[in-house]
Amino acid sequence: MSADIRSMTLEELTEALGEMGEPAFRGRQVFAWLHRGVRSFHEMSDISKSLREKLGERFFLSGPAVARKQVSQADGTVKYLWEFPDGNCIETVLMRYRHGNTVCISSQVGCRMGCAFCASTLGGRVRDLTAGEMAEQVIFTQADSGLEVSNIVLMGIGEPMDNLDNVLRFLELVNHPQGLNIGMRHISLSTCGVIPGIRRLAELGLQLTLSVSLHAPDSETRSRIMPVNRAYDVDELFAACRDYFEQTGRRISFEYAMIDGVNDSDAQADQLAALCRTVIEDMDGTSVAEDIVLQCDSGFQNPSFYMDGFLWLLEKRDFSSLVSLLIKKKFAAPGG
Repeated sequence: MSADIRSMTLEELTEALGEMGEPAFRGRQVFAWLHRGVRSFHEMSDISKSLREKLGERFFLSGPAVARKQVSQADGTVKYLWEFPDGNCIETVLMRYRHGNTVCISSQVGCRMGCAFCASTLGGRVRDLTAGEMAEQVIFTQADSGLEVSNIVLMGIGEPMDNLDNVLRFLELVNHPQGLNIGMRHISLSTCGVIPGIRRLAELGLQLTLSVSLHAPDSETRSRIMPVNRAYDVDELFAACRDYFEQTGRRISFEYAMIDGVNDSDAQADQLAALCRTVIEDMDGTSVAEDIVLQCDSGFQNPSFYMDGFLWLLEKRDFSSLVSLLIKKKFAAPGG
């Protein structure tokens, strides 16, 4: 079977081309072409025809097709459904902001985490995406939209920590100066709370932003809506987050999707405030959290009213002033 060339690092590619009798600069040439969005070796115009043919014999190169594309008339957000050559589909979203364009990518086809509020888990995990397939979402979103991507969030379909080897390879590819050259501080990775993955990221010391899907301040509620909590409960999760902060110096973003009648009570606002206050005390007054992203599910008839009420309860307990958090409002159905 042909090797997936888009998933190869520059070092691997240079070595492979060296084995084919090519000089080192050929690796840099091919690597650059791969990250410009070519779909075949014949598009590499500054490489000899004989080398292009050799590459085609040894490596696999393709790209996803746009199966569906939706553009928001309100803010220009573009939602892509990409279809890979094997027929599997994933979603990618391009969001336009003043500070630059952000693409939200998927890391798996489907997901096995089983979160009750997330549609992508209904069919389970079909397969992991390769590093090249993750990079292709960024590359071909840029190519199709004509917009340069400056930020990446791994918050689409799948649990990145459940495909961590490929995710780490993807990060290396998009961060490379001769590739897309997107800095680690412009990349966010979201997890539902897979602690071994959090600890591995901490050991690597990558300067990306870690986002944790919290969605409940107590293990009883969280286990009901997020099965991962049965393996790694809230106390274990926050212990891992404290360790992550200590090792990397990078604060963590927590996501909290308010679900009507499930995690939006006054008591749960108290629990959330107490939980974060405990973290701060353990860190000698330094907040582990960068922000808490609040959002309402579609069950709320007046999401702004309920979010303001929940936020007021947090502020009443001196949560906002003590933690110095930015609590964002995002009126959208909750995702993973």
